[in-house]
Amino acid sequence: MITNFKLKNLWIIIICLAVILWFLRNEFLPLPDKRLDPESLDFNLTSDEYIHKPVIISADEKINIEVFEKVHKAVVNIATTTLGLNFWMEIIPKEGQGTGFIVDHRGYILTNNHVVAKAQKITVTMADGRKVSAILVGRDPASDLAVIRIPPDYVEVTSIMGDSDTLKEGQKAIAIGNPFGLSHTLTTGVVSALNRSIRDEAGNQIDDLIQTDAAINPGNSGGPLLNSSSEVIGINTAIFSLSGGYQGIGFAIPINRAKQIATRLITSDSIARPWLGITGIPVSPELSRSLALKTKQGVLVIDVIRGAPAYEAGLRGGHREIILNGQRLRIGGDIILALNNHIVLNMQDLTFRINREKVGNSVNIQILRQGIPVEISVVLTEKP
Repeated sequence: MITNFKLKNLWIIIICLAVILWFLRNEFLPLPDKRLDPESLDFNLTSDEYIHKPVIISADEKINIEVFEKVHKAVVNIATTTLGLNFWMEIIPKEGQGTGFIVDHRGYILTNNHVVAKAQKITVTMADGRKVSAILVGRDPASDLAVIRIPPDYVEVTSIMGDSDTLKEGQKAIAIGNPFGLSHTLTTGVVSALNRSIRDEAGNQIDDLIQTDAAINPGNSGGPLLNSSSEVIGINTAIFSLSGGYQGIGFAIPINRAKQIATRLITSDSIARPWLGITGIPVSPELSRSLALKTKQGVLVIDVIRGAPAYEAGLRGGHREIILNGQRLRIGGDIILALNNHIVLNMQDLTFRINREKVGNSVNIQILRQGIPVEISVVLTEKP
């Protein structure tokens, strides 16, 4: 005989099984006996309920689309072949790649020096897939810039140059390139910082760079960095990475500087760079105390190269030697405080300011000479 307690528990079990079966009902649905009509599927219905609404494109997306449509035909893929040695010291070809962009209707293409350096063969792939051989016009390792050329018949669009001197942190930055061989890839970001300095793999210091967080990866080198008006503001040249891939910090050469270098590469055999012709060390608070100097910053001139612009202008180097912190040091020379009223803290600052000038320019240098403020004028000549 079933007691009321057992009957109650039985009903609880039945109810629980019913609930479980309800939630699992879809698992036991039988497959249809025949294939469904494709037009009956919800995602294929064309009734008013399923008609797609117009795609909403934001103002920022429109900028990206317009920039790509205007510029991408001027952006090219650059493939290079260099010769190297294998383990058995046999000469073998090595392939490399990068990006460039057309800057003149005569077929001139601007790119990075490290993209085409030592190349035995350069092949350019246009936006429409056409391949054409290119010749090297000139390259400048110090600025990591190079110019190559293709036949003018292949040119449909040339890049529009912007003004990198007017850039502000926070402006939109758009990069177009060929990362990892993926042709015409667009990435976006902002101008993160200005006036950055880095050293390339060859040890050359490159100053006045644009920093951006637009994704730049291997293969992007030599491609354009653009503003919202489809104007080139820089040339993507390097990344800071602990892994070798993109980590949010990329660098581009300002286009105003690149135009100057490209002009010389196309029209001349050499790049004329101004120089001052000195060696010096930064004045630190410790050095100032030790030598009883009347300034805690600036560049102490150690030596002036005979015949250099600084020598001709009368800038003085050290004339007596001391040993400070175990190092031999020539002191007594002029202390450079500023150049054209721009404060100079070290040789990097001084080099940066000199590099922004042109050969033949006259610059005013504010110095301390034996503790007395003096201003001298130096006419910059071409660096030998």
